[in-house]
Amino acid sequence: MSYDDVIKYLGDFGKYQKQIYFLLCLPAISCAFHKLAGVFLLARPEFRCVLPFEDLSNATYDSFPREHWNLTYPQDPLTGKYQQCEYYNVSYTMDYLETATSPTKNNGTIRCTNYVYDRSKYENSAVTEWNMVCARGLLTATSDSLFMVGVLLGSIVFGQMSDKYGRKPIFFASLVIQVVFGVLAGIAPEYLTYTVSRMIVGATTSGVFLVAYVIAMEMVGSSYRLFAGVTVQMFFSVGFMVTAAFAYFIQDWRWLQIALSLPGLLFMCYHWVIPESARWLLSKGRKEEAIVIIEKAARVNRVTIPSDVYDNLIDESAEKKDETASNGDIGKGPTVFDLLRYPNLRKKTLVILFDWFVNSGVYYGLSWNTNNLGGNALVNFVISGAVEIPAYSFLLFTLNRWGRRTILCGCMLVAGSALLLTIFVPANANWLIILFAMIGKLAITASYGTIYIFSAEQFPTVVRNVGLGAASMVARIGGILAPYLNLLGEIWRPLPLIICGSLAFFAGLLSLILPETLNKPMPETIADAEEFGKNKRNDELLEGGAEELARIASHEEAEKRVNGKSI
Repeated sequence: MSYDDVIKYLGDFGKYQKQIYFLLCLPAISCAFHKLAGVFLLARPEFRCVLPFEDLSNATYDSFPREHWNLTYPQDPLTGKYQQCEYYNVSYTMDYLETATSPTKNNGTIRCTNYVYDRSKYENSAVTEWNMVCARGLLTATSDSLFMVGVLLGSIVFGQMSDKYGRKPIFFASLVIQVVFGVLAGIAPEYLTYTVSRMIVGATTSGVFLVAYVIAMEMVGSSYRLFAGVTVQMFFSVGFMVTAAFAYFIQDWRWLQIALSLPGLLFMCYHWVIPESARWLLSKGRKEEAIVIIEKAARVNRVTIPSDVYDNLIDESAEKKDETASNGDIGKGPTVFDLLRYPNLRKKTLVILFDWFVNSGVYYGLSWNTNNLGGNALVNFVISGAVEIPAYSFLLFTLNRWGRRTILCGCMLVAGSALLLTIFVPANANWLIILFAMIGKLAITASYGTIYIFSAEQFPTVVRNVGLGAASMVARIGGILAPYLNLLGEIWRPLPLIICGSLAFFAGLLSLILPETLNKPMPETIADAEEFGKNKRNDELLEGGAEELARIASHEEAEKRVNGKSI
């Protein structure tokens, strides 16, 4: 008897599961702090070059009249903006500045060495402290990109460690590392220490969020897994919005980074509250510990579990342990190449991988692009987080009714269309760019939430974990590239939105290739997955075969009960 059979007695989502689930959702807020903090930590305000005649100690962004900028800074012929990374090589006398009507360009330009920043929006940031502008401008995108590299490495390292050593110890180890390196990033003396610290924090977000997510999902019954999986994402969205509140009240970027890291200390008290995953304990043959947790859950839920259920669990765990010991490493494990070996399965796999890449890249591209949209950056950021709540609510009401493919394709097409419409927005209607960007963010959030479930139902059981692992890795690549995409907003504000829109629209059309999985049996073998979606007749046969097996199993169970046999 498996843990799923125990759930039938405990209840799919009893009082005990609800309490633990709520506590495990809260760290998602803290993880959102770290993933979105870069928008404010690396905020790049308006700046200009300090001219030779200015005193660096007294110079400010507005101390040099803007009406004289045409005499000092060259204009970019493409954007029409002043190039504030260089200035004309002329003698800046009072006579020149007051009487000249056009700049002297004969002597060329000189590269800037010092800068002053507009501090009306941001008191300071890592960008203003380390002058990450002009030739050093790529350093901001590189820092955010390496943070996502950390997320990728963390999902691999902490995922494997949680399978080997247990969910609970890895969760708390990740928390400790996250707080330590989060604070270290706040006191970093230079760029390299800051970036490495942030990359390690990125890795720990996988250890904290994903492991907490797994613990929560492993204790919930199948009928509540959609609700549990989507609701935890809403807590992440709450953390998204709360990040803006921290940034509003804490103007100094170092104190902001430390303030966003310290809430992790609150979760240390979970050590006495959060149990180890009973599923994991049973899979490792640690039956006594699993039974203690199950009994506690039964007491809180006020249910009684028959003693024969524990006996069957004991037998199963003992057999599992013996089987693992006897088999050792015999047999070749599944690989991602198994998904690429057959034409129909290969086609579906490549489309799914592309969908993950696009959803991740567009989601983080839009989330990190709020400073470039114009208007109030804090308000843009809050709205960008707020639209995720209706997106996830939409999934709760439609995903099991309209189908996975309909939602996935429809949402990506809506996101792509909204973002592509920014091409036609006039320069004086910036509010319309923000509106289309937020519609795109809402739609891509719903799409991103769908791809998790849809992918799991497309991959066959024998390679499902491998397939989802590969998809997650491709998604991180999209997140790694997103910061560089946002740099294109300096050339033309809608450009990142247009690129994101093109990718989302194309991926939405491409996803029509994938078969619908709602109310369809999940493929068990490579052969099942190859046939699934090849044609309608094959799907009907596969579904009919599953129903026939269920009918036979039900008939056999009835016969055993009549004969008085134990199951």
